[in-house]
Amino acid sequence: MSRVYLDHNATTPVAPEVLDELLPYLRDEFGNASSTHWWGQRARAAVERARERVAELLGADPAEIVFTSGGTEAANQVLRGASEAAGGPGAAVVASAVEHHAVLAPCARLEELGTRVVRVPVDREGVVDVDALAGTLGERTALVAVMLANNEVGTIQPVDRVVEAARARGVPVFTDAVQAVGRIPVDVRALGVDFLSLSGHKLYGPKGVGALYVRRGTRVAPLLRGGEHEGGRRAGTSNVPGIVGLGRACELARARLDGDAARLRALRDRLEAGIRARLPDARVHGHPSLRLPNTLSVGFPGVEGESLLMNLDLLGFAVSTGSACNAGSLRPSHVLLAMGRTPEEAHAAVRFSLGRGNTEAEIDRAIGAVAEAVTKLRASIAS
Repeated sequence: MSRVYLDHNATTPVAPEVLDELLPYLRDEFGNASSTHWWGQRARAAVERARERVAELLGADPAEIVFTSGGTEAANQVLRGASEAAGGPGAAVVASAVEHHAVLAPCARLEELGTRVVRVPVDREGVVDVDALAGTLGERTALVAVMLANNEVGTIQPVDRVVEAARARGVPVFTDAVQAVGRIPVDVRALGVDFLSLSGHKLYGPKGVGALYVRRGTRVAPLLRGGEHEGGRRAGTSNVPGIVGLGRACELARARLDGDAARLRALRDRLEAGIRARLPDARVHGHPSLRLPNTLSVGFPGVEGESLLMNLDLLGFAVSTGSACNAGSLRPSHVLLAMGRTPEEAHAAVRFSLGRGNTEAEIDRAIGAVAEAVTKLRASIAS
């Protein structure tokens, strides 16, 4: 059976060009980037070249890039650091109701420690209410956190407007751009954000590496303490192979961004149109146009999403019921609930997220498989 991978928001395959560039740093180029000898300096040069590549993709200065183990670490560092900078208990953090758990879980921990967390609602298309957000800002607001693009439904947030509202009150803004970087243009200067996170394995790079953009002149306390790595902003021996791979992945993303986005949008629209034609009662979630070009969240009334996922897996198709971090959870998607869907509607949703390797033939096969699986499940329920 020929399998088709349609879960690129969970993770992406490592691009061959990325693998070719990082492999030498697992073999011969094994130096510690903090060492002063020849091996160390070669490793340090590779790290700094990768930093330049990441910065180029984001429109940032290389000195503003901090390498991390991924998006979750970056989010934890910003949230914890902002609360500490604002004086700990009594401070407030504002976040949208549809943030990834990498943001929501540290927010919950901050609440336990005395920080007030304000969760801002979104509309039925998943767009944050900027006016409501602006109304929550006060003197003790330490941070606003609004993701750039949602991992489940793909809705792209008006982060530039969020920044405008926050800047009027002198509040820094963090955006989780893990799903956005490499899929849509991301320019930190145009956005105006103070912090931005990305993850290597979401853009055809290796797992276990990511980056945090910290706007020049903005302070953030280190989450990991020890040595003076990353300019004192993140302790720990540099993951040289991972960083090199991330840098190459960012370089490829910059070169391929427009072409990839146009092709994936066409495939996504083909998938959506095909599903609607075969199953007219299908419900698409997310903004109709302000959405990641590769993402389609759709629900089928009367069909449980987890059952559909398993049936599609048996037919050779990999999809998701939402965030990969919640795989196996019986709880309905907090994103869809925040968008006004009922628990039943939230449980019925599956997410298709397309990638560079997908073809029109695979999409057409997927349409047929979805129609077959949904029809089968509805028949079994009826009987």
